[in-house]
Amino acid sequence: MSERIIIRGGRVIDPARRLDEIADVLLDSGHIVEVVRGGAADGAREIDARGLVVAPGFVDLHTHLRDPGLEYKEDIASGTRAAARGGFTTVCAMPNTQPAMDNRATVEYVLRTAAAEAIVRVLPIGAVSKDRAGEALAELGDLAAAGCVGFSDDGAPVDDATLMRRALEYASAFGLPVIDHCEEPSLSHGAVMHEGWVATRLGLRGAPAAAESSMVERDVALAAATGAHVHIAHVSTRAAVDAVRRAKARGVHVTAEATPHHLTLTDETVAFGALGGDALLYDTDAKVNPPLRPQDDVDACVDGLADGTIDCVATDHAPHALIEKLCEFDEAAFGMSGLETAFGLCMRLVHAGRLDLATLVERMTLGPVRALGLDRVVPGIATLAAGAPADIVLLDPERAWVVDPERFASKGKNTPLAGVTLRGAVVATVAGGRMVFESEAELV
Repeated sequence: MSERIIIRGGRVIDPARRLDEIADVLLDSGHIVEVVRGGAADGAREIDARGLVVAPGFVDLHTHLRDPGLEYKEDIASGTRAAARGGFTTVCAMPNTQPAMDNRATVEYVLRTAAAEAIVRVLPIGAVSKDRAGEALAELGDLAAAGCVGFSDDGAPVDDATLMRRALEYASAFGLPVIDHCEEPSLSHGAVMHEGWVATRLGLRGAPAAAESSMVERDVALAAATGAHVHIAHVSTRAAVDAVRRAKARGVHVTAEATPHHLTLTDETVAFGALGGDALLYDTDAKVNPPLRPQDDVDACVDGLADGTIDCVATDHAPHALIEKLCEFDEAAFGMSGLETAFGLCMRLVHAGRLDLATLVERMTLGPVRALGLDRVVPGIATLAAGAPADIVLLDPERAWVVDPERFASKGKNTPLAGVTLRGAVVATVAGGRMVFESEAELV
């Protein structure tokens, strides 16, 4: 049940209204009442936010909730608890479930389960092709009518150019984007990390940066030809950032996201771990797709995020069971658990002077909403304007905490950040006017 709450004395950052000031935020009946200075709120629960940042709840465009079919990795209840701990009040559920979200019945199951078990908002993304096999289009009209906010064969690129063109044409009829995992399979087949000196030293097969950038260029060309909206998932290379930047300059309807790990970690993490050292670790928790890249690509992604070429941060939260990571590197599953570490990891960019805090908040709130047009689905999302949903996160940009995967709400404990100290913590999360998380993070 939603509460009447007043959050007092925090630094309120609301990118949608270009607001950045010390103020109070009053919530009632699941909605924002007002943002004022010294507001009165008889009978309200008071939260002292002095020294904290108060912002709209984060929005994640790229979350794997694994339900239906893969609940041993994650389910909607555990995944949304993890989201709340990470400050996210809206997550977009990717369709690589079993069965895939390629039909109305599966989408309705996800929404029904979310209504019963989720503690934050869940918006489904439907598959582009039947069973995500890349051979025949799914019933995109049915998926849109069922409530999907976009279409993706996530984890599998739409490598057939004709199918991608048709998907863009059909999706545009419903005003929805096609979200593509850009990877040319003929270049990346059998690869388990980035192609470079680290892969050579480890004796692992690598995927070249061109596997990503070549398909980004193709998708941009198809978006230009159709006038449709393509969203590039988890951009990770300099060439891909440059392709998106040039396309936007030409007026092509393209948006893009980058993950916290592609913005802060390099391929050396695979060899030496996030804590560094000399021993070769072959860290399977750092095995992701697209792979972690060298520092030059990381820098390009950060610059792209800062200048708006990359519209938003998205976690690509990919939880796995222990057995799927505790094995030989070649056999390990791709992906890391990312919801609960996203803000702390991205704060590295702020503390390093690469990004200011207000811009980071924008890229985690208004940026994703604008990228997919989510405010058409949820009016008032990602703003603290009067009448908007009472989705709020309280942040301490200076609080240091040690990543302990065993304390994750997610079933997926697969993170290369175990034992790493992050500076920047989520203190509390309010979703729909209800307190869904209050921090018990280990401080240092």
